[in-house]
Amino acid sequence: MERIIQAVADANAAVNDFIWGPVMLVLLVGTGVYFTARTGFLQFRKFGYIIKNTLGTLFHRKKRRESENISPFQALTTALAGTVGTGNIVGVATALCAGGPGAIFWMWISALFGMMTKFSEILLAVKFRETDREGRFIGGPMYYIEKGLHQKWLAVIFAVLGLCACFGIGSMTQVNSIAQALESAFRIPRPAVGAVVLVLVALIIMGGIKRIAKITEKLVPFMALFYIGASLVLIVINAGALPQVFGDIFRGAFTPTAAAGGVAGAAVKAAIQKGIARGVFSNEAGLGSAPMAHAAAETDHPVEQAMWGVFEVFVDTIVVCTCTALVILTTGVLPSGREGVDLTIAAFATVMGDGAGVIVSIALFFFAFSTIIGWSYYGERCMYYLTGGKYTAIFKVIFLAAVFFGATINLELAWDIGDTLNGMMAIPNLVGLLGLSGIVIHTTNDYFRKKDSLR
Repeated sequence: MERIIQAVADANAAVNDFIWGPVMLVLLVGTGVYFTARTGFLQFRKFGYIIKNTLGTLFHRKKRRESENISPFQALTTALAGTVGTGNIVGVATALCAGGPGAIFWMWISALFGMMTKFSEILLAVKFRETDREGRFIGGPMYYIEKGLHQKWLAVIFAVLGLCACFGIGSMTQVNSIAQALESAFRIPRPAVGAVVLVLVALIIMGGIKRIAKITEKLVPFMALFYIGASLVLIVINAGALPQVFGDIFRGAFTPTAAAGGVAGAAVKAAIQKGIARGVFSNEAGLGSAPMAHAAAETDHPVEQAMWGVFEVFVDTIVVCTCTALVILTTGVLPSGREGVDLTIAAFATVMGDGAGVIVSIALFFFAFSTIIGWSYYGERCMYYLTGGKYTAIFKVIFLAAVFFGATINLELAWDIGDTLNGMMAIPNLVGLLGLSGIVIHTTNDYFRKKDSLR
């Protein structure tokens, strides 16, 4: 049995090295560069307009008619629930250990171009969405690949990969992180954690997308502000180190620099690869997950919902991931030899002492819990597409069982396989995005041409 497990692990490692390796990362970032160039650097040129028409709308919300669908903001928070996860805390620390401070620069680069990748996939998801029997909007890469590219087989592959990934990266591994954190900080037994999380998740996902959206629109802003606020306390206290930190980030992006443990000579290649990989893993631009949530929004135009995708990447990577990076770098704990969540806890401990573990554990709980909720919806959409809506109730039961067992068992291999499946989703999605790029460009240009003519 051990030989079989090892063989599976070795095979997965080989695939994972490709999926999150240089070729795929160049393709992922290159797709964002392509859409950036074709739209005339829209995310920079229209950034003020995008903020005004996303974040700005929250201060003067329009009264919408009651329907089975969700608001644009609820679609955003549902998508952010899936993307703002353990990668924002653990993944950033891992990137710093492997690639040094320069990895953060490349994480920013992946996000800046990833904004247009996510913009494009959300635009297509809204444009090619359908309405189910209950009158709810449903969409995502599988729909625009089938209806736009007319490649049903490729759409099925995406849906199968998404369905499988939701059990790994979207449920078992997330609850495992929660169980580890709560066991370490509060000595709560893992089975008890699994049972409580199962009940909480069940109460939410059994109510469908409307209930998921109502929870995430309250949970996501709270958890983001909680973590950002805690991070800003440390960053302000250590503000004197910021000039040196930003210098290390920019120098390390192009020249060899010291990584964790004080070992000099971390290659620029490692900084680029780890920074981009962690950025893409965090904001999921190009992976095709978030468009499934955005497709459910009650919106007037595909571009208007797509702008929320730009804002989504900005919040996830430019804000939340940067907070983690600056906390670690300004507190000077990077050369301590610690890795992952232990490195982040060590950074918070420089100011908060023994309370650091509690702060990080609470943040991890909310981040991981929200990811479970978001990915439950992604898995449900994939199951609906594959079966015509026949077995979504059975899917939810299996998903909840995975949540419980994920808290009680060792999931190192499940983490690795889930990571691979998550990345593999990008392949059919990117084919769809590039194949339908003409529609993205035409729809975007037409929208802004009409808006400009009304001024």
